[in-house]
Amino acid sequence: MTRRAMYPGSFDPFTNGHLDVVERALKIFDELMIAVAANPDKRTPLFTADERVALIRDSLGGHSSVEVTAYTGLTVDFARSQGIKTLVKGLRAYSDFDAELQQALMNRKLAPDVHTVFLMSSFAHIFVSSSILKDIASHGRDVSDFVPPAVAKRLEEKFS
Repeated sequence: MTRRAMYPGSFDPFTNGHLDVVERALKIFDELMIAVAANPDKRTPLFTADERVALIRDSLGGHSSVEVTAYTGLTVDFARSQGIKTLVKGLRAYSDFDAELQQALMNRKLAPDVHTVFLMSSFAHIFVSSSILKDIASHGRDVSDFVPPAVAKRLEEKFS
């Protein structure tokens, strides 16, 4: 039986911390779907959902065990529609845990058959967040140590 999981998030932009979670999730699961949230009700993202999907695909270099797609609606509903019963979430700090725990508990209430697995960030990425990187890049500073090369290039283009 193939062990499949879904790694949902906004990924605006995709960071080396996200990439670390992908690589570690693939040590547990045979296949991973990276699900890019494209909900129009949330704040306006820097990159469109299609751009984020393309950047993630570029960052992964065509990894055969990973599928990248955008979705709208509730994460658990999308997971169920894909036949996926496990969500992967990355944690950096206690504040991440608090927010993710609330979401995981609500997901459990909405879909008791869908489980959440938390993976701690590696120490190298514990202080990196997409919002901080967007702020740094918007001031013309180099973020290439924190994001895959394709993302660094697009951030530079976006803010130049």
